[in-house]
Amino acid sequence: MDQGEALDYQPRPGLREEKKRRNRLIKIAESQPNWAYSFQDETGWSRFSHPDLHSWVENGQFTKLVEQTYTKNDPDPKALACYGLLVRWKNDKAQIKEKIWLRFVEGNPCAGLTIKYLQWTCSKAHQSGKHVLVMFWDHAPWHISKETMHWVHAHNRQVKQSGKGVRLLICFLPKKSPWLNSIEPMWIHAKRKIVEPVRKLSAKDVVSRVCSVFSNPVLPFLLKS
Repeated sequence: MDQGEALDYQPRPGLREEKKRRNRLIKIAESQPNWAYSFQDETGWSRFSHPDLHSWVENGQFTKLVEQTYTKNDPDPKALACYGLLVRWKNDKAQIKEKIWLRFVEGNPCAGLTIKYLQWTCSKAHQSGKHVLVMFWDHAPWHISKETMHWVHAHNRQVKQSGKGVRLLICFLPKKSPWLNSIEPMWIHAKRKIVEPVRKLSAKDVVSRVCSVFSNPVLPFLLKS
C-alpha cells in the first residue's frame, strides 16, 4: 500500500476517483518529453517556534532548545511566508527527476502574489524546455479566487495563440487530503533542519537556511505591489 493509500478509504464521496484523476495526469505528464508535473503549496517559517524534535543523547545528558521571544524593537517579522513547487519530469533516460522552486513573499499569500509566483514558475519551466506544466494544488482562497483563475485562463489563451510559453494545467486536489500533495512532508523535514537551538534567527538567516536545504538560490521577495 503506497503512502497515504489507507487514507483513501475514508467515507468521503469522490476521494478515490479524484486521486485516480491525479494519477492519470501524472502518467500522461511522464509519457510526454516536454511536460512536467508539480505539487504546489505555501508555508510559513517561524523565527520563534520549534517543530517537534527527537534526538539521541548520552546517558545523563540532555538536549536543550532555548525558547526565543519577540521584542518590540525587533525589525524582522515573526514568521516569513513562501511559495514552493515540487517539480518532476522524466528525462531522456526514463528517470524521474525533481527540483523544488521556492520564492519568499511579502506578507501573507494572496491572489496577487500567487499570480506573480505562477508567472515566475512558467518562465522557469519554459527555460527548462517544457511546454506544459501540470500543477496540483489545494483549495486555498488565493488558488480558487476569480483573479487567479482568470489569469490562468488568459495565460493559456496567450500561449495557444502565440505558440510560445508554457501551458499551465491546474488540478485541484481533494479537500483535506494533504497526503496527496507530495511537497507537504518536505516542509516538515526542512523546518527541523533549520532549527537554531541557542540564538534567535533573523529573517535573513531563515531565508538563507531554507534556500540551502532545498538547494535554491536566495532570490528577492515577491512583493504585493
